[in-house]
Amino acid sequence: MSLKDEELARYSRQIVLPQFGGVGQQRLKAASVCVVGAGGIGCAVIPALAGAGLGHLTVIDGDILDLSNLHRQPLYRSREVGEPKAALAGQFVRRLNPFTDVNPVEHRITGDNASDLLTGHDLILDGTDNFATRLVVSDTAVRLGIPLVSAAAVQFQGQLGLFRGAPCYRCFVGDAFDSDDCDTCAELGVLGALTGTVGNAAALLAIRALAQVGDDPAGKLHLFDGLTGEWRIMRLPADPACRACGT
Repeated sequence: MSLKDEELARYSRQIVLPQFGGVGQQRLKAASVCVVGAGGIGCAVIPALAGAGLGHLTVIDGDILDLSNLHRQPLYRSREVGEPKAALAGQFVRRLNPFTDVNPVEHRITGDNASDLLTGHDLILDGTDNFATRLVVSDTAVRLGIPLVSAAAVQFQGQLGLFRGAPCYRCFVGDAFDSDDCDTCAELGVLGALTGTVGNAAALLAIRALAQVGDDPAGKLHLFDGLTGEWRIMRLPADPACRACGT
C-alpha cells in the first residue's frame, strides 16, 4: 500500500526509525483496529493510533459524556457533556488525521452483537471498565481469531497485555467476573493521569504488533503501579480448562 507525499511528511519521524521505516508505516495504513470503549483508556489510544497513521479505526461506545469523565478523558470538552462519546471521538479523529478512516459505533457491545461488531478487524483494543464486557470481548476475539490488546486502570493500578489465542484474557481472570455487577472505576476511583499512561502503553503495544516491530509481546501481562511508577511483567500460562481457548 503506497503512501502519499503528505503522508510521508506527516509520519516522517516514524518512518526514519530503522526498526519501523516505510514498511511499518504501510502495514499501519493497511490495518484495521477496533477500539472498544472511548473512556479514559480509549482517549489515549484513539489519538495515538490515528496520529500514527492507522488506516481504519472503529470506535465502539454506547455511553454519553458525563462531567465526571473529563478529568481523565481529554478528547472531550465541557460543552460536549450529554453527547455520545463515540460520535465525539469520531469527530476528533477526522480533525486529527484525514487519512484515518473512522467508524463510530454508538452501541454498547454485548454477547449478542460482539461478533458482528468485531469481525473484519486486524486487532481489537479493549479499554472498557468492567470485567463482564472485557470477557465478552475476549471470548469473541478468541472465537474470531483476532489478536486482542486488553488494558485497564483503576485507582493507582494499571494492567495491559496482548492476547493471541491461548493464553487468553479469561485464562487470567477466570469465570468469576461474567456478571454485570462487578466494580468499575465509578465505584473504586481512578487517577486521571493513570489512564493516559496505560492507554498510551496499550497503543504502543498495538502499533508494535501491527507494524511487526520488536519482540512478540503476546502472553505477557504488564502491570503498572502508579504509586511507585514501576512496571513489572509476568508471563501468563494458558489454562487447558479455559472455556474460551482451552483444549
